[in-house]
Amino acid sequence: MGSTHERQTDLLVVGGGLGGVAAALTAARLGLRVVLTEETDWLGGQLTAQAVPSDEHPWIESGHTSPGYHELRTRIRDYYRRNYPLRPEALDIATLNPGLGNVSRLCHEPRVGVAVIDELLAGYRSAGRITVLLEHVPVAADTDGDRITAVTLENRRAGTRTTVTAPFVADATELGDLLELAGVEHVVGAESQAETGEPYASPVADPTDQQAITWCFPLEYRPGEEHVVDRPASYDHWKTHVDPFWPGPQLSWEKIDIHTMKGRTNRIFETDLDAVHVPDLWHFRRIRARSQFDPALVDTDITLVNWPNVDYWEAPLVGAGIDDEARRTALRRCRELSLSYLHWMQTEAPRPDGGHGYPGLRLRPDLTGTDDGLAKSAYIRESRRIRARFTVLEQHVAVVDRPDGEGAVQFADSVGIGHYNIDLHPSTAGVNYVNLECYPFQIPLGALVPVRARNLLPANKNIGTTHITNGCYRLHPVEWSIGEAIGALAAYCVSERTEPHAVADSAERTADVQRLLTGKLGIPVAWPDDIRRTRPSQAVSGATPVLAKPRQRSVPTMTPTS
Repeated sequence: MGSTHERQTDLLVVGGGLGGVAAALTAARLGLRVVLTEETDWLGGQLTAQAVPSDEHPWIESGHTSPGYHELRTRIRDYYRRNYPLRPEALDIATLNPGLGNVSRLCHEPRVGVAVIDELLAGYRSAGRITVLLEHVPVAADTDGDRITAVTLENRRAGTRTTVTAPFVADATELGDLLELAGVEHVVGAESQAETGEPYASPVADPTDQQAITWCFPLEYRPGEEHVVDRPASYDHWKTHVDPFWPGPQLSWEKIDIHTMKGRTNRIFETDLDAVHVPDLWHFRRIRARSQFDPALVDTDITLVNWPNVDYWEAPLVGAGIDDEARRTALRRCRELSLSYLHWMQTEAPRPDGGHGYPGLRLRPDLTGTDDGLAKSAYIRESRRIRARFTVLEQHVAVVDRPDGEGAVQFADSVGIGHYNIDLHPSTAGVNYVNLECYPFQIPLGALVPVRARNLLPANKNIGTTHITNGCYRLHPVEWSIGEAIGALAAYCVSERTEPHAVADSAERTADVQRLLTGKLGIPVAWPDDIRRTRPSQAVSGATPVLAKPRQRSVPTMTPTS
């Protein structure tokens, strides 16, 4: 271990994902000095280091988002206009979607997200308002009673350590690492129905019931070329093993249809590559559509593989008995699953013409900043979650649980808005998909305040949700809004010489924070009445409502259908 340095700041944000970046930016805009740390060499979390294009709600282009998230999206589009060889007709599209992917109105290369986040932070870094420590991981947290007094971080490259003291600390890590290090009361996995009353909760609490992780990767397709990766050591396992809730081996085109919960056969290419809104794998998360770029320079599409068959549900990452070695093993197996799936697609995957394999599928390591072409980090869907003063439940947001036309529960202490379906992927406890349609919802202040810890604030997937409702609060724009709320709350507490518990206890102080968000920052904390009562499946033309299906821990192997 190298030498130890010391720093002092107003707000320490540990974790440089979207929530951490938003918290740091908001606090800096409100006058705080911030230290922002990140375990990789890229800021942006799920958008960049995990390589996942934004999952967003149907109203994202209509002004119903925070100015900060709107600026992020606008700068991404402008970055393409300034730096990429777009066709003239694409340059003129106000809502430019570089990839024309089905999953989002803004599918883009992960390294563009990194560049834009660096732009957003540049002025504050130059002024010394934000200090960024890349490739730093938290290794210790000192506490005094109910307060965190210092956090020690290790530089992964140099081996040196930095101890940071701050009146407020935000845990924006992907797995809620500070909750464990500081002994903050938290939940892992699934709560029981008896505890939450949620119809779709587990019959019994199960800490091992954690959503699958995924190691994503970008691909282009060059027919006639050979880009086959080495066969991973665990290839035969993924090719032959069949889990009881899945319709076949993961190295196949078979998946579960979340609308019917029956097996279904996917295809990587359904039709012409230049088509849009095609329901195949290639178009699902396409991040570069060649039809929008100068063909003299860009002659291929690029898609992002975050597909059902590369979900890794073999072992959880956190909880009792999960030590560093077990976590490293799970992450290694997850990587091998992704590379196995790629090797299978390149060599053995059945094609519509009767042949097998697409050897022209090619990894793009230049887009992920890695040697092997996989993302820098696994895509994490579920974290440790604080025991909060208030916990958001399924009954607060799910359409199936709410009176007709009433919308989600309205929270008097709302500090942000969001929307997504409750989207739970197969879990490490053998539980299949849970996918429930939700009304547009709010982020209550009470879900951001731990039951005991006085100066620790959650700024990622570690807020006061349940295993069920984490499934709708975990997506990109919601994580950003959580971070903004945390940054504003910390700034208010520093300015007023108070603490989050006192704010939550006072309707007047809560209203002050809400006015800070809506007034000075322009951040909405409530949906317009007509939207909040709207089912998203009614807001999007042609959308299919999501059907609620019971939780199942053991399902007979399903017969694939077309």
